[in-house]
Amino acid sequence: MAEQSYRQRKAEMEVAAEASKELKRKKRMKLLAYALAFVIFQTVVILVFSLTVMRIKNPKFRVSSITVEGLMAATPNPPYFNIKLNAQVAVKNTNFGHFKFENTTIWFDYGGVRFGDAFVAKGRSKARSTKKLDVTVELNSNDVPNNSSLQSEIESGFLTLTCHSKLSGKVQLMKLIKKKKSAEMKCAMLVNLETKAVQDINCQ
Repeated sequence: MAEQSYRQRKAEMEVAAEASKELKRKKRMKLLAYALAFVIFQTVVILVFSLTVMRIKNPKFRVSSITVEGLMAATPNPPYFNIKLNAQVAVKNTNFGHFKFENTTIWFDYGGVRFGDAFVAKGRSKARSTKKLDVTVELNSNDVPNNSSLQSEIESGFLTLTCHSKLSGKVQLMKLIKKKKSAEMKCAMLVNLETKAVQDINCQ
């Protein structure tokens, strides 16, 4: 009887020990699963952060609107025009840090000939916002060659102009990361000589 009782207690103790080991194993597996899930979560967070917040893109620099303040155009020999424009340009910054840009100019050309500049003062476009600036420029055809298509365009009542610029600066994230970025502008526009209005502004 005593020996049987001892064997029974020993068997019970062995079963209890096995149960304890199994319980400890399940706890370790659960902790391992939690740790693995945390690592995966952290990896996803870092990946999303890198692809969104930390991905620094070039801002966009565009002409948003132009009004004609003064305009004279005629077709004697040689043909000529004189135009004063008020333009609103926009610096669109889609980054999570501000874009600080330097002074630059917007140059206008007709038929590939540069004939007028507009000055853009340095400034800052806030994170994920658009900075709007007003500039004024006076243009005349003094430097346009006589063999151009200027006369036919003035006679048609529509003048095609293009403008170009490059805005250079730095994007700053969390006061720690600074990266040089630039925004290039190339816009074409059609000046209606009869209504004295700029229409069909197309920027790339």
